[in-house]
Amino acid sequence: MAEVTLKNVSKSFKSTKAVIDMDLNIPDGAFVVLLGPTGAGKTTTLRLIAGLEQPDTGEIRIGGDRVNDLTPAQRDVAMVFQQYSLYPHMTVRENLAFPLKSPILKTSPDEIERKVKAVAEVLHIPHKLDNKATELSGGEMQRVSIGRALVRDPAIYLMDEPLSSLDAKLRADLRVELKRIQAELAATLLYVTHDQIEAMTMATHVGVLDEGRLVQFGTPREVYENPRTAYVAARLGQPRINLLPAGLFGGGHPPNAVQIGLRPEHIETGTGQPADIVRIERLGDQTRLHLKFAGHDVVTLTDPHTSLRPGETVAIAPKAPLYFDADGQSIT
Repeated sequence: MAEVTLKNVSKSFKSTKAVIDMDLNIPDGAFVVLLGPTGAGKTTTLRLIAGLEQPDTGEIRIGGDRVNDLTPAQRDVAMVFQQYSLYPHMTVRENLAFPLKSPILKTSPDEIERKVKAVAEVLHIPHKLDNKATELSGGEMQRVSIGRALVRDPAIYLMDEPLSSLDAKLRADLRVELKRIQAELAATLLYVTHDQIEAMTMATHVGVLDEGRLVQFGTPREVYENPRTAYVAARLGQPRINLLPAGLFGGGHPPNAVQIGLRPEHIETGTGQPADIVRIERLGDQTRLHLKFAGHDVVTLTDPHTSLRPGETVAIAPKAPLYFDADGQSIT
């Protein structure tokens, strides 16, 4: 595994600036998630590191070596795509072995067999090795697709929304598996997603992108608790943060504050000012109250066994608020 560094990297496609002056350091052995909406520059960043795109400016280093002029094969990276990249006429064993048969790697048949069996064990699919790819379920196919990267033992694994095409339960299961695999292998992994749950549950570090710029980088907890901007605050957390006028709850806010940001868990119920209950979501482990407060929509959490009903009134008050100025910058 290796540390990966981007220094002042930019990439444009005609008039579209996909990546702008990006400085990014992916520590050796880290699980880094790039988070942002469609068009934020996540996949372009991945492709720049892989060598599938060339930067207009800046420098990319893998393991301390400058790789700007190296081909994808020379960069020692392994990439997993959103769609399954399997050969349907091959067995699982043959699909897993295929990357190791590259002349560049010069892997012996015995070593190929050993690595295939080891990866199959890690992925919990050793009983599927002799099945054709077409005989697998969607989750099994994506496991094999991930396995084709894992057999390589590259400097870094690059994953472009590999779980997005799976159903919710499979996504949840494979999130746990992928984090377990990364930890077991001490692998350096860069993972692209727009799913904040994937970012919060899997990452050691999160990078939030906004229109090609890396606007914040840190641990999931750091980014969640201390967002630099209202945009970053809105990217992490489910339900989303409530962004409201700064003076909505009265005084006490910084003089240059324009917005107050309140995580749902940072709104106290049973005290404060009255809000109307519009809807209640009971999710088992938590209950969400959808409120109307001074003409604004507010979401908060309450006791899962609450007896509150839509149409009733509940008192609310802020605790641990975040404040943002007119440019959306955090006020500390």
